[in-house]
Amino acid sequence: MSKIILAFAVAVLSVASVSAQVKSGSTPKDLVGASGSLGTNRARVLGPSAAGENRMDPSSSPSLNHSLPQSNTPLASDTNSMNTTAAGTRLRTSASITSPSNSLSQIYRGGVGDVLDVQLVGVPTAKSTLFTVLEGGLLDYPLSNAPVPVAGLTPDEIAAQLRVRIKVLDNPIVVVKVRDYSSHNVIVTGLVFDPGAKFLRREATPLYVVLAEAQPRLEAVTATILRSGAPVINIDLKAHHAAATLILPGDLIKVCGPPAEPLAFFYAGGALNSPGQKTFHNGLTLMQAILASGGVTRAAGGKVKVSRQGADGRLTTTEYNLRQIENGKTPDPMLQPGDRIAVAEGH
Repeated sequence: MSKIILAFAVAVLSVASVSAQVKSGSTPKDLVGASGSLGTNRARVLGPSAAGENRMDPSSSPSLNHSLPQSNTPLASDTNSMNTTAAGTRLRTSASITSPSNSLSQIYRGGVGDVLDVQLVGVPTAKSTLFTVLEGGLLDYPLSNAPVPVAGLTPDEIAAQLRVRIKVLDNPIVVVKVRDYSSHNVIVTGLVFDPGAKFLRREATPLYVVLAEAQPRLEAVTATILRSGAPVINIDLKAHHAAATLILPGDLIKVCGPPAEPLAFFYAGGALNSPGQKTFHNGLTLMQAILASGGVTRAAGGKVKVSRQGADGRLTTTEYNLRQIENGKTPDPMLQPGDRIAVAEGH
């Protein structure tokens, strides 16, 4: 019986040992697959020696759909789906939607007119590394056998596409940066010192960043944002968090001052050189109103009547002596909107 028990224990230990070897042997392969899905090649993750010993197949390069689970089966090529994308369409990957770190204010997707700096790490060159995104959202890169669709892709996604297309180098390390931002623009008008087009460096930029470049005037207190397909957004620039409102490409921003006060009038008649309806302003006095009406005529007497409408709609009239007001013996009365003044003629 003891021999049977001993033989059974030896068999169990052998199975456990084999299982541990299988698990330890699978770990590096899983790590390499994860590094490929993050848009880096084996040389960057494990070093040049590891890259030389076990070169990754180009078909295992990261696809644009980063959120798909990784497996030992190569993913379908992304280039075919990119070629069917309409020119100028902004591609949205599932990774950029689900990942909190890829919010609109933290990423930039290339577009027509942007100048990209495409560099091959470890490969010296005397030629320029700057390339402009052409009409249709294409990048004409010399080491690619065809123009590369890049409109709507982040710099990292563009680098991943170029790594797949470069065939003359083994496991190239490509770094893409945006040198000139030209595709994301907004228009700023109104009470600013530097109006016109402003270019965004992210998919969405806080309002205060755009206004810092446009330089609002001191009297600016509000901003109106016009956005295609969205209601008008009114911003109080004095509010604490209002200036953090995100601005999107294509927005039209109008910076405004305080709301204009509604026009008010007074009405002058009688022995005046320029009678009629006159604009009223706060603090207007009777003598100022007479002067604004061209002054009295030679036929004017020394009396003037001011009629004012009460809450019940009835007029109340008060008579003043112009000579006493001019001599300082009587205060110059303040007028109200809608007052009617009539300078009497002399007898």
